[in-house]
Amino acid sequence: MGEIKKPEKVKLICGILISRLLYEKYFSRVTSILTSHFGEIDYQSDLIDFTFTNYYKDEIGREVYRIFVSFKKLIEKEDISSIKVLTNEIEESFSYKVLNLKRPLNLDPGYMELSKLVLASTKNFYHRIYLRNGIYGEVTLYYSKKMWNDLPWTFPDYRSKEYKRILTEIRNIYKKQIGGNE
Repeated sequence: MGEIKKPEKVKLICGILISRLLYEKYFSRVTSILTSHFGEIDYQSDLIDFTFTNYYKDEIGREVYRIFVSFKKLIEKEDISSIKVLTNEIEESFSYKVLNLKRPLNLDPGYMELSKLVLASTKNFYHRIYLRNGIYGEVTLYYSKKMWNDLPWTFPDYRSKEYKRILTEIRNIYKKQIGGNE
């Protein structure tokens, strides 16, 4: 019989999609709200043009940026479902109040372990596991042989070299935090 152990804390990350029109006026407000809930940001990526799909153009606008942030304070894995519920509420607080857009902001929280990146979702599918509060977890990438690796369902943007470079930088921060060895 295996021994039940408390899992290590994990690194909270959030991928933020925001239109170019809203970035300058609202991005600092968004990060202020996030830090009020999750603590200090220890990593923020540069702006990345989100050109991987047109899925969000009707909700967010045509010119969309992705910015990744990670938080210094580590979390318990089971907290990701309540975090996703909260980020949905934050998104909703901006809905239709800004440029009459349905969803001017998209917050994609997840967590990182040394071996994988897990994203939270409200959508069920065969590769997602139910967590709680209507939230599912998806292993989006796994880390092996010193690199991030795709899975059949990995989103096109998460397959990109740029995202993987950013995630490696965040992983290095996390590795130092936990004194991790490989």
